[in-house]
Amino acid sequence: MDTTHPPDQAAIAAGFHVPMPEGHEEQLVERLRRQDEAAFNELVRLYEGRIFRLVFRMLGDRAEAEDLAQEVFVTVFKSIATFRGDSKLSTWLYRVATNHAKNRLKYLGRRARGQKKELDEHADATALESATMNTSHRMARPDEQAQGNQLEILIRQALLELPDDQRELVVLRDIENLTYEEIQDLTGLPSGTVKSRLHRARLALAQRVRELQGVGAEHEVLP
Repeated sequence: MDTTHPPDQAAIAAGFHVPMPEGHEEQLVERLRRQDEAAFNELVRLYEGRIFRLVFRMLGDRAEAEDLAQEVFVTVFKSIATFRGDSKLSTWLYRVATNHAKNRLKYLGRRARGQKKELDEHADATALESATMNTSHRMARPDEQAQGNQLEILIRQALLELPDDQRELVVLRDIENLTYEEIQDLTGLPSGTVKSRLHRARLALAQRVRELQGVGAEHEVLP
């Protein structure tokens, strides 16, 4: 899979779900169930960027994310017969990807390889800013841009320091722009639980960013 390029901005704006003509998703699923290689290639083309971006945000490690994204598609191709069609295909893909990411995090933790790594500069920064709800459409001055870049780095670091379940909700809602209903479908959590946990996750993220900003002011932490 080609994961060397930054995620497509239009794809980010549209969220995880890929718009398809009426009936096309059902046809694609049927072709996948017949082990149609062309259908598998189409699925990868449609969702590889989205799957990679999701697991990258969860793991914070590009090499691990590239490896895991490939595993996700292999799992989907092998287990497509278990997809009952109760949800969108994309929601099922998300569930497979998040389960893989959580399992990989546990594995890395057991192997003492779960250190948080700085996210690649090519990862989408605009989507991360949505977690702080601070965006601007005007052209930033050089000093403002430098401050913005510093803040983005701190947000990335703070996101990776969140507990796995909190990070998942921030990624799903504030980065991938899923609706609360879609998150409920994906996680199996009740609506109230999703909203309360997301609220706590956002508070924890904002608090950690403030703490990191204080450290940066005292010790001149560089990006």
